[in-house]
Amino acid sequence: MGTREGGSVSRRRILELAGAGLGLAVIGAGLVGCGPEDPAEKPAGGAKPGGGGKGDDFTTPPAGSAPEPLWRADAANDNLAGIQALARVGDVVLVSGDPLVGRDVVSGKEKWSRAGITTPGARLIVGGGTLYLSSAEYDGDIVGLDPATGKETWRSRLGKAYRQPRPIAADDRHVYVLAGILEKDFSAPTNVIAAIDTTTGKVAWSEKRDAGTEEYGITASVVGKRLVYTDYRENLTVRDTTTGRQVWTKKMGKSNYRRFAVHEDLVIVADGQRLRAFDLATGKEPWSLATEEFSQFKDPQVCDGVLYASDSVRGLWAVNPGTGKQIWHNEDLLETATQAWQFAKVGGTLYGATEFDKEGGVHAFDAATGKLRWTYNDNTGDIQQWYVVEAGKRLAVMHGKRLYALPAV
Repeated sequence: MGTREGGSVSRRRILELAGAGLGLAVIGAGLVGCGPEDPAEKPAGGAKPGGGGKGDDFTTPPAGSAPEPLWRADAANDNLAGIQALARVGDVVLVSGDPLVGRDVVSGKEKWSRAGITTPGARLIVGGGTLYLSSAEYDGDIVGLDPATGKETWRSRLGKAYRQPRPIAADDRHVYVLAGILEKDFSAPTNVIAAIDTTTGKVAWSEKRDAGTEEYGITASVVGKRLVYTDYRENLTVRDTTTGRQVWTKKMGKSNYRRFAVHEDLVIVADGQRLRAFDLATGKEPWSLATEEFSQFKDPQVCDGVLYASDSVRGLWAVNPGTGKQIWHNEDLLETATQAWQFAKVGGTLYGATEFDKEGGVHAFDAATGKLRWTYNDNTGDIQQWYVVEAGKRLAVMHGKRLYALPAV
């Protein structure tokens, strides 16, 4: 169903297959493709210049032509950090892994490297200009690094009564963590969500979560005075960032453990065949939008005031996040593009990173119409997911253990 060679599959047929649960299985983690970009040559540890020009003297290619990387480098990506495996802070690109590395976004040169600084699969949680990580010593400490230098600037802990806390979100005032409550037998059947004051390093508040909730599979975001998070148990919860008080919680039909979108006073989730928006203050649902029969929405994301989402039959949607009104829906990508799970927008171009498809990569779409312009693929045959983040005039792109910079203007 994923092939685009030797024949075509009708859109109706792919809808029927999707409805039957066929052809949409996620390939198991750990599958690795053919290796480096040139199978006969392993890339060096430092950044290599690409074919896209030096400095800022470059442009994106015309429609139908994929760009050459401006530079490429190795990445220690362990594929465990989800959507927060790649980040850009200022002029530094960060990749989760061991060692944790910061690279100059313009040249690709390594600015700093820290081995053994955090736990495997650590998410890159940034708030108030600080990168927050769990300590690699499993001592309960939360460590704060300067993203520009990699130097430690902050350290605190939740307390000895808790099992290894993990940051899930941060803002200027707090770093929010999740941790298990240790029992006498050292088990942790229940857990807490807590806020640590970034000025004093002391716990600002700690709230015990409901019985049966898990410590893992949490995706969180801070929106003003609200902490929003989802989990494997299909819950959507909002708390007050000052007190920790639960404002409201709702049960979803589908798990949203990977990504949800926020826009002004709304949180927007993919719930099977519908995109659903909820008011952060009240939990009321001002709008929902349905996709086609037998199809399901994928991870939504707001870029430059527009909500974008793929669906399970390779459609791409642009939606007004305030009203839920469809702006456009491109249904003509079945033979040319795979599902995008992460988006970035620069100027009039929307970029989408794909997953679990050797023919995927980074798609470039006309943001006004959704029309596909080009696809960049490193031709490694590696089916691991791609990542893309905006970096000024460039895109920082990661695929497996390879990091690239692509022109974005």
